[in-house]
Amino acid sequence: MLDIQKKQINLHDDGLNPLDCAEEIMTNNDWLYDRESDAEMSVTLSGEFGDYIMNFNWQEEYSALQFCCRLDMNISATYYKAAVRILNKINRNLWLGHFDLIEDESCVGTYIPRFRHTTLMREQNNIAVLPAIEDLVDVALHECERHFTAFSLLHDATPHSSQNMALALMDVAGRS
Repeated sequence: MLDIQKKQINLHDDGLNPLDCAEEIMTNNDWLYDRESDAEMSVTLSGEFGDYIMNFNWQEEYSALQFCCRLDMNISATYYKAAVRILNKINRNLWLGHFDLIEDESCVGTYIPRFRHTTLMREQNNIAVLPAIEDLVDVALHECERHFTAFSLLHDATPHSSQNMALALMDVAGRS
């Protein structure tokens, strides 16, 4: 039997808070944000198809930044299983982050789709973190816009065929 002594490990000791960098990005883009604490920040942005609520959560103990980008729409529990199947199809093709569904606390029986990614920031500096957060925001907005139509079909609670959903999930080269 191994005798393992429990020792407190200091995972983070560089004083970096990536929310300071995120705040700089919000300010540079004239985006209104709310810095709830040293560990939480949120911003609401309008995309081409809809609004998005971005949340940044800093976990200093692990030097981890959790980022979520919620779509401003609800999916009824009636379409939950279909939404999970769609999320699985979408997530298989994502290189960074994933989509999931969270229960909407303000509207019982509905779920909110969101893009989510956690990044480890240990031994990073502001010079490296700033472009990483910019890229994360860009990727999230791109993926949310790219898959907005599929989530919208589920949100609208209109009958949708597998053919319509396949079209909604298809990558297109341009627009008419």
